[in-house]
Amino acid sequence: MRSTADRIRHAVSFEIVGLLTATPLVSWAFGLEMHAIGVVALVVATVATLWNYAFNLCFDRAMMRWLGHTGKSVLLRIFHAVLFETGLLAISLPFIAWYLQIGLWTALMMDLGFAGFYLVYAFVYNWAYDLLFPIPTQLTTD
Repeated sequence: MRSTADRIRHAVSFEIVGLLTATPLVSWAFGLEMHAIGVVALVVATVATLWNYAFNLCFDRAMMRWLGHTGKSVLLRIFHAVLFETGLLAISLPFIAWYLQIGLWTALMMDLGFAGFYLVYAFVYNWAYDLLFPIPTQLTTD
């Protein structure tokens, strides 16, 4: 298991590296100012973090109420992920369109671009993090 300090380092560095990487890429891809994309990325990352907490709390409570447990099958995990991303999209899309003064279709493409980037980035980042900061092996006593 990782320590609390290690988990904090992981989460904070994940967001910082992600924002520093995604912002110029999205700015270039959509031909918009890096500052404006940076504000959008920072706001959406903050909203995603808050949404993650609220959504998972509500989802787990609903599971307890309706199913009596919080164990998730593969199908339920897929439903959970799709519902989470749909909710985040519904929250972030109007802000992106409003702040950047762009149409909803362009905002949707941008938001999907961010989601696609973070999907690949999370895989690469977590793999690299595990190589740079391996999980300490647990010592066993015989």
